Amino acid sequence: MLGTRTVPSDHPAFEALPVQHIAVGDAHERIAVRVVGEMPVGRSPVICLPGYHRNMSDFTEFTGLLHRTMGEDWPVVLIDLKGRGRSADRRDKSRYITTIDARDVADVCAAFCIESAVFIGQGYGGQVVMALGAERPTLIAGTVLIDSGPLSDPRGLVRLRNNLKDLDGLRSEAGLRSMFRRMLGNDYPGVPETLLDVLAARTHYLDRRSRVRPLFDPHLVRMLEAFEHDDVLVAQWPLFNALSGTPLMMMRTQLTDQLQRNVFEEMMRRRRDSDGYVIEEQSSPALLNSVEDVEPIADFVRQVLKSRNRPAAERISA
Repeated sequence: MLGTRTVPSDHPAFEALPVQHIAVGDAHERIAVRVVGEMPVGRSPVICLPGYHRNMSDFTEFTGLLHRTMGEDWPVVLIDLKGRGRSADRRDKSRYITTIDARDVADVCAAFCIESAVFIGQGYGGQVVMALGAERPTLIAGTVLIDSGPLSDPRGLVRLRNNLKDLDGLRSEAGLRSMFRRMLGNDYPGVPETLLDVLAARTHYLDRRSRVRPLFDPHLVRMLEAFEHDDVLVAQWPLFNALSGTPLMMMRTQLTDQLQRNVFEEMMRRRRDSDGYVIEEQSSPALLNSVEDVEPIADFVRQVLKSRNRPAAERISA
């Protein structure tokens, strides 16, 4: 029981992802964390943060693929931000903001004696990393942003809100499956419908009365009420610039409606030293379930860690 929200203990999406719960901030608001691999002091792990209403299950396949190239013992940390997955909901709903989520992530790092890490953030998770860069820059050894930038596309926010509302009130597994297949079919062309069913199970489940329930705090949907398709949002470039002192890789799914192409291109222009990559025929979240899409991230992580291990004089001369 997470406040008023229940997560079934046998939910299939979490079956392979056992977690521990860390007390962060309010004693009743624990964060679900999964640590894979060895975590010796001084070793920089890879920390994964999912999108706005999503949870660590989006990194299920990614972890195994990363270990195939980095080694089975390399530490990977998966975090459910508060109000998502198996983390507790916030009692004060006004605290669902990137800066406070970033402080929670910093507290999780402190609990595991993590001095620095390579962060991978999808969508909202990437914005949390930017906020972390503004407040705790020494924690960030490198960053991979996926469909994430200083400006969200309001059309994507409106579509997300409407889709989540359409799911509310469904009362059958068949209805849930049919709705998600309709919603996601164009986002992942060519993907088997069974995989779309897997994506559905990562954010929703059926309770004992066969009612569809979210695996996130419903208040997150209400926070999207104010957005309209034609809203003009202000880009938070200072937050993006907070990552300027560390290595950066930027990825964009070809079909995303979360990050506009022109914003992505401007990000690449401002950080000409960064790596850029487009994941074809996918939308948000990126599936990260193929070697072709995970290998560039593994290469980036290796480069970051190799650079950090070089003598200081050599880094300066380079």
